[in-house]
Amino acid sequence: MTRHAADLLVPLPGRRSGAREPFAPPTAAVGHPVPAAEALRVLVAESEPADADSLARELTRQGFVTRSTGTGIRTLQVFTEVDLVLLDLDLPDMDGLQVCRAIRSVSDTPVIATSTRGAELDRVLGLQAGADDYLVKPYGMRELLARMDALMRRVRRPSPDARTVVRGPLRLDPGSREVTLEGRPVALTRKEFELLHLLVSHPDRVVTRRHLMSQVWGDSTSRQFRTVDTHVSSLRGKLGSSEWIITVRGVGFRIGHP
Repeated sequence: MTRHAADLLVPLPGRRSGAREPFAPPTAAVGHPVPAAEALRVLVAESEPADADSLARELTRQGFVTRSTGTGIRTLQVFTEVDLVLLDLDLPDMDGLQVCRAIRSVSDTPVIATSTRGAELDRVLGLQAGADDYLVKPYGMRELLARMDALMRRVRRPSPDARTVVRGPLRLDPGSREVTLEGRPVALTRKEFELLHLLVSHPDRVVTRRHLMSQVWGDSTSRQFRTVDTHVSSLRGKLGSSEWIITVRGVGFRIGHP
């Protein structure tokens, strides 16, 4: 029987709720100490203990604060304590795609999925499950570090020319990633914000589902657009009107103005 995501986000028996396991202390590769408050916290969710230890040691050497888990259940219990998750999709107790969906259902924590499965369909399924990137094993440390850096740049650093976008009473601030409607804050997930920002930034344009998949999810190959439709439905609910996002049948969506 499949458990609901919320049921999986529970503390381990015998551990106080909110208690944390210690992170590996960060050290820079060039020998300079990295303040723990500034270091990126990375969770290595890996089915093979030896691989997890090796990867965690190398990431720590590179200046990251690392910890490891070997199961899906444990990953779901601690992922809120980190800035990025390296998620092995072949965990022993749960389907990695289910773990990814559970994380994404409650959080915008960046996820890089890793797997020995490198077929196009496998990559598409990983991205549709909510992963921000997909790496096929074996991969090189340089590629992993480059992908982590690129992902965190997108998440943490707005582009220098990012400006507040306004559509009537709707206001989006890319710098703070805050949305207000008639002066009231609207809480959006990262993907919801990116989708809405893309639509509002092109007020006179119909944006195709494929373009949304490419720009928001980094997936230009899939023709299964349920992810887009689900996020559009959620946005309409949070904005309080279906007229904020207009469906253009057979093409895509455009921003409206109730």
